[in-house]
Amino acid sequence: MTMEKYEKLTGIAAPMPLVNIDTDMIIPKVFLKSIARTGFGKNLFDEMRFNRDGTEIPDFVLNKPQYRDASILIAGDNFGCGSSREHAPWAIADFGIKCIISTSFADIFFNNSFKNGILPIVMPQEVVDVLMQDAEKGANARMTVDLESQIVTTSDGEEFSFEVDAFKKHCLLNGLDDIGLTYQKIDAIDAFEAEQAAKAPWL
Repeated sequence: MTMEKYEKLTGIAAPMPLVNIDTDMIIPKVFLKSIARTGFGKNLFDEMRFNRDGTEIPDFVLNKPQYRDASILIAGDNFGCGSSREHAPWAIADFGIKCIISTSFADIFFNNSFKNGILPIVMPQEVVDVLMQDAEKGANARMTVDLESQIVTTSDGEEFSFEVDAFKKHCLLNGLDDIGLTYQKIDAIDAFEAEQAAKAPWL
C-alpha cells in the first residue's frame, strides 16, 4: 500500500474555467528532470503562476490568498490533454489538490490521476457551472467530495451525484496504486518464484 487512503474531502475549491489545459501547462517540460513523485508542486502551472523573474502573477487563481490552500479544482473542458507525462498528476498531488471536477478529461491523464491519489470527476456542463459559481465565492465556501457515497456537496448544501469506476474507487478508498495492488498478491508471487526456482534453479 503506497498511497494514502482517500478520505471524505472537505476543502476550498479553486475555479479554473480555462478549456484544454494541457499537461505542459500543468507542468512545463523544463521541470521533468526527476522521476521522484514529490517536489513538483512548486512548479504546478508554472508559466501561468509566475513571471520570468520568478515573481508571482497576482491574477492567477492559485496565487490569490483565498485559493492558496485549495484542495479541489473546478476546471474547464478537456483537462489534462496533450502529452502523457505522469509528472502532471504528480505536480497536482504535490501541490495538495486531491480532486478535479470537469466536463471531460484526457484519457491518459484521467487514469494517471487515480494512480496518484487524485479523484477526477466528470460532471455535466450545467453541474460544473454551479460548482464553478460556488468556487468563485472564495475560501469561505467549502465544498465536500464524498467518494464513498459519490456525492459532491456545495457550500450551500446542494448535492450532485457522480459516477466512478468501481475498481478505481476501491483503489482510492484503500490507498492502492499499481505497486500496492501487486503487493496484495505477494504470497502468490513468492510461492510462484519458489516453485520456479525449484523446477529450474539454473534460471
